[in-house]
Amino acid sequence: MVTGAGRGIGKAIAQAYARAGAAVCCAARTETEIRETVREIVAAGGKGLAVPTDVTQPDAVRKMVKATVEAFGGLDILVIDAGIGELQSVEESDPELWRRTIEVNLLGAYYCAQAAIPAMKKRGAGKIITLGSGLGHRGMGGMSAYACSKAGLWMLVRVLAQELAPHQISVNEMIPGPVVTSWAEQTAQATQALGKEASESEWVKTPEEIAPLAMFLATQPSKGPTAQSFSLMRRDN
Repeated sequence: MVTGAGRGIGKAIAQAYARAGAAVCCAARTETEIRETVREIVAAGGKGLAVPTDVTQPDAVRKMVKATVEAFGGLDILVIDAGIGELQSVEESDPELWRRTIEVNLLGAYYCAQAAIPAMKKRGAGKIITLGSGLGHRGMGGMSAYACSKAGLWMLVRVLAQELAPHQISVNEMIPGPVVTSWAEQTAQATQALGKEASESEWVKTPEEIAPLAMFLATQPSKGPTAQSFSLMRRDN
């Protein structure tokens, strides 16, 4: 099950998992986008399911998990990719947008993990993979809501890993670093923020270049790494 699977990193991960033989539930708010992701998966010989989902709504998230289990017989892997962010200083920020960022990036991840845990326990093992950010470890001026949401997500990863270790469910964070996506390109300000993070020595990636790390984490043994942060950035987090 991959949230944010309609485009960008989430779509690339969903397609990579499908190519490897996984049946993938593709979730996002925009139904047309996830249906296109599933259409491409099926056209390539894979199995996919499109479930329109707003991760900020607990009932919708529970329905997403239920649909996945009913369609595929269980749930083994959850990739939490859905996220938003804007460039704005604390002083000039819109409180509603600040709240919304925390709601999507942190509360949405909490709702997804909470709903997925019982299904994974029934399988006897599982993997939860979150899309974190270097900004959640070191911050950046002008990105307070996004950085705080990702910092909270990193702590959630560590706490969940402690709680779920007895059940053979690993929980890890992957940090893509600078990635060229529609989210990063939607405003000139966001593009400038991307430029600040990506110096000449940094690796600016395509979404498809993130997929191998997601594949690595999905294929680790049940007693493999947990509570870890895996970064594709060339510099420190």
